Amino acid sequence: MQNIYASEVRTVDQLDVDSRATFIVRTYTNLLGAILAFTLIEFFLFSSGVAASIAAPLMKNWLIVLGAFMLVSWLGSRAAATAKSMVVQYLALAAFVAVEALIFVPLLYIANGYADGVISSAAAITLTGFGVLTFIAFWTRKDFSFQGGMLRWIAIGALIAIVASMFFSFALGTWFTVAMILFAGAAVLYDTSNVIHHYPEDRYVAASLQLFASVALMFFYVLQLLLSFTSRD
Repeated sequence: MQNIYASEVRTVDQLDVDSRATFIVRTYTNLLGAILAFTLIEFFLFSSGVAASIAAPLMKNWLIVLGAFMLVSWLGSRAAATAKSMVVQYLALAAFVAVEALIFVPLLYIANGYADGVISSAAAITLTGFGVLTFIAFWTRKDFSFQGGMLRWIAIGALIAIVASMFFSFALGTWFTVAMILFAGAAVLYDTSNVIHHYPEDRYVAASLQLFASVALMFFYVLQLLLSFTSRD
């Protein structure tokens, strides 16, 4: 499979210590900025009352939402990874964060009105899991790039399962949610490994976008899992 990050620019593992540290700091600074931007967008949508008007139609058109999410994810990742212009890379990251914020509105709307504290609990669990997996990747310095093909096929299989559940009206269940959390964890390891070893030094925006996508995926399904537990009480 062609590497979309192929570049004449040196990769991270070819850099000296200072340049490598600069790349990593820039990547995680942009990731933090993306998370903060996502949080601020959600705060605005809910505090202004706009979230309610967005949630209703999206909850009735999940297939369209998922299709748009997959398309924007691919276009955003592709643009951030291949664009030489830093402006275009940041525009791709900003667009992806904005679309993710909209996609999350229905789930957050349900959680906000259904169970107090479940959103903050899901966020804490997600950030803790992300922190542990990031520590493992940096501590072991193991190259997890071999997971790339497997993760792509799992993602395709998950999307097929989601679409099938909509057409044939069956529930995917708790085990699917757990499997997607594990998939997101594996994606974090894969993305972090690429940050350590394989990204070109001018693609730190692309690196932050991929990490944000994995964190958002984990948060989405952790929140779903906590909501399912709450509904049984």
